[in-house]
Amino acid sequence: MAVSSCARAFPSFECRSNADFSGGVPRHDVPNAGIRFSGKANLQSRGSSFFGMYSLILRFPPNFVRQLSVKARRNCSNLGLAQVVAALWSNIHASPDFIPTAKAVDATAAIAPLDITTGDEEMAMVENPPCAARPVQIEDLTGVKYSSFLSYDGSIAIHAGERLGRGIVTDAITTPVVNTSAYFFNKTSDLIDFKEKRRASFEYGRYGNPTTIVAEEKISALEGAESTLLMASGMCASTVMLLALVPAGGHIVTTTDCYRKTRIFIETILPKMGITATVIDPADIGALESVLCQRKVSRLLISSTVLNYMYIITEHLQRLEPFSMQVTLFFTESPTNPFLRCVDIELVSKLCHEKGALVCIDGTFATPLNQKVLALGADLVVHSATKYLGGHNDVLGGCISGPDKLVSAVRNLHYILGGALNPNAAYLIIRGMKTLHLRVQQQNSTAQRIAEILEAHPKVRCVYYPGLSSHPEHHLAKRQMTGFGGVVSFEVDGDLLTTAKFVDALKIPYIAPSFGGCESIVDQPAIMSYWYVDILCMVQCLL
Repeated sequence: MAVSSCARAFPSFECRSNADFSGGVPRHDVPNAGIRFSGKANLQSRGSSFFGMYSLILRFPPNFVRQLSVKARRNCSNLGLAQVVAALWSNIHASPDFIPTAKAVDATAAIAPLDITTGDEEMAMVENPPCAARPVQIEDLTGVKYSSFLSYDGSIAIHAGERLGRGIVTDAITTPVVNTSAYFFNKTSDLIDFKEKRRASFEYGRYGNPTTIVAEEKISALEGAESTLLMASGMCASTVMLLALVPAGGHIVTTTDCYRKTRIFIETILPKMGITATVIDPADIGALESVLCQRKVSRLLISSTVLNYMYIITEHLQRLEPFSMQVTLFFTESPTNPFLRCVDIELVSKLCHEKGALVCIDGTFATPLNQKVLALGADLVVHSATKYLGGHNDVLGGCISGPDKLVSAVRNLHYILGGALNPNAAYLIIRGMKTLHLRVQQQNSTAQRIAEILEAHPKVRCVYYPGLSSHPEHHLAKRQMTGFGGVVSFEVDGDLLTTAKFVDALKIPYIAPSFGGCESIVDQPAIMSYWYVDILCMVQCLL
């Protein structure tokens, strides 16, 4: 029987012989594991640099193959070649080694010659372990990572966490939503194996979910992080991170321009736990160095009693108690909210690490595509997944990514506090990230154009956008970002009512909070975000 083949491509691409074919997930940690070749067809892999891909077999139904002419079979084989060329094209077109399409076809054909034969050769077979009776089940997640061929952010956003190593056995392309609050074990020994980390599984919905794991793996791949933890919202991720990593008596450095609710938590909630904070300008490196260089000081405590108008010094006359002002954590956004100020992440990380302080950057405005925070030296990166990652204004979520040691510390507290992400929300984040690359590219382009138009308009007082040369950190943004984001802040030349009149005259944008979705949104912060603050200030002035 004739079999078309294309070597060294995705191992899980198969034209299956019937609609109800069911097969397990092949092993990807060992080349050609679970695959046996026989017959005269030349299926030997040639070359070892084609993105680390393994052998591909396109399998057609027997009756269908017999009815095809030689020419038709050759054309069907070219469909398989086109799949490989498309994968090659999508992964390298943005790289320095970019090659034209024609050359990509030639290179692929050289690697995978299409030998079509018409005799009674023995068919090459693919052996797959059978699936369990249930269509969706949890498999061992250990030791399985996405393949090295995912070297391009656009492909990573689509395939990471799913293309290889997905912990759910299913033939579906999309990741299923596992709606359960608890998981069962067949016997006590399985539970013990799970507890002693010899078996990968789940126990309770607050501690993890297969759908959520896929979303976490996808974000980790984009950020280049060891681990990612998804939570119910961006604020949940930020607050749990601060509580987990800053001890009582610790000191935080943050910036003047940042999300208001984050500042409220740092300045009003954390002090109740003995955690203090210093607020500096995003670009004031001198102020950061000054805070980092503060030494431990001592408090002089005197214990005494008064008797007969005389001071009787007690046994413990003086006791020196160390009082630490050492910085534990530097936490800010870059770009910041709402003035889009940029922090020199590389320099800040270097200075903080020299003094033993951690660095966490909220990269929501930048996305993992426009800015690789961890690669610039930061320890952790936080995102509101509600924004660009979800991208459709239909889901709440937040995440924190970084080394497994730090993320595990946050995870342990998260298990106590709750705030778990719903698996349906995880599914929406996975779905949203599949278009992240295209959306961010378009939003970067549109925002840059809007910023330039606004800056040239006589009725606009000031525009804040890192892509403009007038932005105070424009050169820094060019150095550490590949795109400047889809948010533009600007001041209308007029009072509050004039600005409201301008907002009401807009036809396309919705008057709404948040950003990063497909719809355009306009937000007047004085009314939307600072309404109660302004009212309180007015009352205080009247009093």
